[in-house]
Amino acid sequence: MGHMIRSTLLLGLLTGLFLFIGYTLAGQSGMVIALIFAGIMNFLSYWFSDKIVLAMYGAREIPYEEAPWLHQMVEELSRKANIPKPGIYLVPMEQPNAFATGRGPGHAAVAVTRGIMEILDEEELKGVLAHELGHIINRDVLISTIAATIAGAISMIVHWLQWALIFGFGRGEDEDAGPGALIGSILLIIITPIIATLIQLAISRSREYLADETGAKLCGCPLALARALEKIHNYVMQVPARVNEGTAHLFIDNPLKGGIMELLSTHPPMEKRVARLVEMARKMGQVV
Repeated sequence: MGHMIRSTLLLGLLTGLFLFIGYTLAGQSGMVIALIFAGIMNFLSYWFSDKIVLAMYGAREIPYEEAPWLHQMVEELSRKANIPKPGIYLVPMEQPNAFATGRGPGHAAVAVTRGIMEILDEEELKGVLAHELGHIINRDVLISTIAATIAGAISMIVHWLQWALIFGFGRGEDEDAGPGALIGSILLIIITPIIATLIQLAISRSREYLADETGAKLCGCPLALARALEKIHNYVMQVPARVNEGTAHLFIDNPLKGGIMELLSTHPPMEKRVARLVEMARKMGQVV
């Protein structure tokens, strides 16, 4: 419940930043136009997210006859979660990872990589699938789309300001404002997108914690999910993958390791995720 409240507060903060920056830089009409444009782009990506992402990674649907045990596992978890069973897909990727995509229950898919099928035992894989169903239950694609829409609108307004400064639009009335106004505008151009991105990343990390919690309750074994996360994390460090940066937040562990992507991670530190799951197991009486 705490993570849900945190996500709501962060979304509220992001919205507040948009309203402030939009009105300050572009006035009410500019703010509305930016939000409409960003909304249209993200609405389309939200509506077709499952098809886009699955095609991007060359995923193929796993027929029931190929892995009946896997289908039965997802069926059991879906029944417990009281949601329709999502499609199950295999991604031809050596890096062990998994993701869920789609608009929500009834329009969702769960994808596992070839690598994850090779390194996890059945109980650990069940924990991972429960985590991905957690994203579907919590409608995380919708939450991330809302965050992306607002952040995208902020970015659009800031770009407008950049061009306005370059070509000197709107300076007629404000020439006497002095260099202070110009410096203030430049600072807004630099700082605002950074703040918006940091809030967006914080929302993504909060949703990962929530999916861990939901998934652990669903599979009934937080320790199995914790073991799976540790295994995946260790392999991800060793096995690089060609992943679109814009989809990194979908995976159960950040598939892009090192450099700036490590600093601007869409995922919480693995040690903290594991520690929270161990604490959940302790409260459930599974750890002495």
